[in-house]
Amino acid sequence: MKLSTKVRYGVRAMLDLALYQSGRPVLVKSIAEREDLSKKYLESLLAALKSAGLLRSVRGAKGGYLLARPAEEITMEMIAAALDGPLMLVDCVDNPGVCGRARDCVARDLWREMTASMRATLRGTTLAALARKSAKREAKARKAPAARAAE
Repeated sequence: MKLSTKVRYGVRAMLDLALYQSGRPVLVKSIAEREDLSKKYLESLLAALKSAGLLRSVRGAKGGYLLARPAEEITMEMIAAALDGPLMLVDCVDNPGVCGRARDCVARDLWREMTASMRATLRGTTLAALARKSAKREAKARKAPAARAAE
């Protein structure tokens, strides 16, 4: 099982905005270049994230996209749900009516537990937390070449 490309790329785009917006709108072209994503595909992801209330857009020469709320308030679960709907391993987790065996199915209990665990992890991880982690890694990466050069 794996997350969809939409979710993975959507998280990358949202992280890019969290890191680079600095109170000013960020151009789609800039995000696409930094994240090595197709501009057209990225635009469709950003439109879905905007519809979900996670982004806002600014028109004009200095336009682009901004986070619609603080990065501390945006969770990975919100991003995933905006792009793919609610996360669930199998349909019967949220809709037992799709399977006549759902009521007595032991495997469904396992799928519910696993789904709940994944949702909790995504709900407990904010965009701000990922941005801090990214900034730490970037700082560490910048220090590493300097340390090697000093040896």
